Amino acid sequence: MNRIITIGREFGSGGREFGRRLSEKLEFAYYDQEIIHEISKRTSLSEQYIQAIVEHQPSFSFPIHIGRSFYPSVNPAFEQTMTIYQQQARIITEMAAKSDCVIVGRCADYILKEYKPFRIFVYADMESKIKRCREKGPEEENLSDKALRQKISAIDKKRAKYYAFYTGHAWGDKLNFDLCINTTQTVIKEIVPAIAKLFESI
Repeated sequence: MNRIITIGREFGSGGREFGRRLSEKLEFAYYDQEIIHEISKRTSLSEQYIQAIVEHQPSFSFPIHIGRSFYPSVNPAFEQTMTIYQQQARIITEMAAKSDCVIVGRCADYILKEYKPFRIFVYADMESKIKRCREKGPEEENLSDKALRQKISAIDKKRAKYYAFYTGHAWGDKLNFDLCINTTQTVIKEIVPAIAKLFESI
């Protein structure tokens, strides 16, 4: 069976960078935004709309379809959300079956539970997350510390609701993970080699 690592992460904790660097160190396939792109190809939904649903709530300010109108039937928001999740689950399962891989977010730890992935959760204190967001965020996003703190908290709350809805588990609960990594005041690239050693002998 392929070696699979799933990564849940708080916003601003560096979980995405950690996943990418870990995949490079182990020479595993890396899946993140690629999942959104593949869902878009299979459903004709715009990537922007899918991104709004996958980790947040449906936003109807985004175009639902690409280049054509969409005429909903019954409860379109729920139907679209379930369609996207089902496609996401199918794609993640297909990716896991192909090769050793690292998959970031998107309930992959739950979707692939029968594959027994190694489940990692990355977190940090608020000050570290604010600092990391300022370093990695767009230059034009000139938010105050208060506004950035509110943004981080809001995104994490939405992720928690999304995860709980589809899995029935509490997002970030240490009992649902094999390893929890605190990246507070940590340089991501410096901790990856140590974590990678856990998998090099497997």
